[in-house]
Amino acid sequence: MGTWTVARRELASLASSPVALIAAVAYLVVTGVWLFFLNHFFAQNEASLRLYFNVLPVVFAILLPALTMRWARERRSGTLEILMTPPLRDGEIVFGKFLGALVLLAGLLVFSLPLPLSLAPLGAFDPGQVTCQYLGALLIGAAGIAAGLFMSSLCRGQAAAFILGALLLTALTLAGPAVVMIALPPWLAAALSYASFSSHFDSFKKGLLDSRDILYFFAAIGLFLFLSSRALARRRES
Repeated sequence: MGTWTVARRELASLASSPVALIAAVAYLVVTGVWLFFLNHFFAQNEASLRLYFNVLPVVFAILLPALTMRWARERRSGTLEILMTPPLRDGEIVFGKFLGALVLLAGLLVFSLPLPLSLAPLGAFDPGQVTCQYLGALLIGAAGIAAGLFMSSLCRGQAAAFILGALLLTALTLAGPAVVMIALPPWLAAALSYASFSSHFDSFKKGLLDSRDILYFFAAIGLFLFLSSRALARRRES
C-alpha cells in the first residue's frame, strides 16, 4: 500500500513539474518529428522505425535524469524526511518513486504510438516487431530510471543529479558501441559490451525476444533500486 501511495504522489509531482513537462514535450517532438520524419523518412524515402529506436537510448540518457532528479530536490528541501517517517519503508519509497516515473515514461511511449501507426500504410510493418521494439524501449527506460534514481539519491542538488545521471546513462549507453572503436583488452571489451544498455537493446530493435537481455534489464533495475534503498537507509541512520 505504501508503494502505491508514493507512486501516485511521484506521478502527480512529475505531471505538475515544469521541467518534467518540458522534457516530455521535447521527447515527443524530437523523436516523433525530427529523428524520424525529417532525418529518416524524407531523407532516405524509407518507412522504417530503425533510426527511431537506434537513437532512443541516447535520447533517454537526457530525458530520464530530468524525470528522476527531483529526489535530490526533496533531500535539499527536507520533504524527503516526511516520506521517511513510519510506516513507509525504504524499499517502498524507492520502488514507489520508480513506479511513478515508469508510468509517466510508459505514457510517453503510448503517445508516440501514432508514429508507426500513421506510417504503416507506407511500409511493411510487422506488428510483432513493433511490439517487441516498444517492449525493449520500456525495459531500457525502466533501467535508466532506476539508474537515475540512484544518482539522484546521492546528490543534494537537482543540477548535480541531472548531470551525473546523464553521464552515467550516456556511459552505459555508449559502452557497447565504443569497444569497437577503441583498442581494449578482450576481457575489458567483453565486460563493457555486456554492461552496455545498447548491447542488450539490439535484439529488441530487430524484433527478437532474448531471455538473456530481459534478465539483464531486470537485474540492472534491481541493482540500482537496491543501491538507492541503501543510500536512503544510510541517510536515515545519519
